[in-house]
Amino acid sequence: MTSTYDVAGLGNAIVDVLAPADDAFLLKHNIAKGVMTLIDEFRADQLLKVLEKGVEAAGGSAANTMAGLASLGGSGVYVGKVKRDRLGESFSRSMKDTGLRFAVPMADGGASTACCLIAVSPDGQRSMSTYLGASRELTPADIDEADIAASSVIYVEGYLWDAPEPKAAIKKAMAAAKKAERKVAFTLSDPFCVSRWRDEFRALLTSDIDILFANEEESKALFEVENFDDVLQALQVWNGTAAITRSEKGCVVVRGSEVHVIDAVAVKQVVDTTGAGDQFAAAFLFGFTHGKSLSDCGRLGCLAAAEVISHYGARPETSLKDLARKAGLL
Repeated sequence: MTSTYDVAGLGNAIVDVLAPADDAFLLKHNIAKGVMTLIDEFRADQLLKVLEKGVEAAGGSAANTMAGLASLGGSGVYVGKVKRDRLGESFSRSMKDTGLRFAVPMADGGASTACCLIAVSPDGQRSMSTYLGASRELTPADIDEADIAASSVIYVEGYLWDAPEPKAAIKKAMAAAKKAERKVAFTLSDPFCVSRWRDEFRALLTSDIDILFANEEESKALFEVENFDDVLQALQVWNGTAAITRSEKGCVVVRGSEVHVIDAVAVKQVVDTTGAGDQFAAAFLFGFTHGKSLSDCGRLGCLAAAEVISHYGARPETSLKDLARKAGLL
């Protein structure tokens, strides 16, 4: 079947607001340094006022992946919920500027648009205060089955499983993808997310997921094992494709007895690992939807991850298409 889009991405729609901040600022505003803290709407409003020099960009794990896909020249539609407010308009504008379709209707009521307020210290540490807001209000009514059917692969952010309405939306999207004979890709997102939903995620492996993305710790948490070799054994008896990232060790791509061990791409300096997994998934999916071998999909993923860890921020600053061409992968 032909498709209009390479990937339809489903995730928490979050506006990232990045601003420089020294330790005195963090102390004054009671921001925990170097960690991510969940906050409420009142706290988000307070911090938005004091981070007035912040740079805004559409964020969230799946949104970052979709931006990476676009950097490679891929086509995509993004599914996430924002409110019709200033940050919601900012998110929509940022996504469309990357060349992606973003057509989920904005909410006229309810919680404000989600935001992640990122204070960047002179030493490079990122102190994040995250308000999930409207992103948790994605519903099955927001799923356009025509967009799902028009996409070669749907890519689902595991974080969405934490709220009942987004979970129902995911199930509808997966059912629509299966009906249209499309592939379902799923990222485990976080070891704590896996610990909360392990049984349900493992059930999805047997019923819905065709492509699994995880890092080593997430995969160990999923199968409740201590040794990575045990992860590989579990994946080899699963009837799907798994791409497991291992930081400086690169990645392992598994489909049945087919196993590819791929080295990481060397970088001069690791500046910020935020978004490495997101960009790995972006490039892997681009390769997958453009007929590349599994080993080349993995190499593309490692290349994109190397680019994003070389600078601050979770999205590419250099054209991934140009980098892939120079590497002989396109």
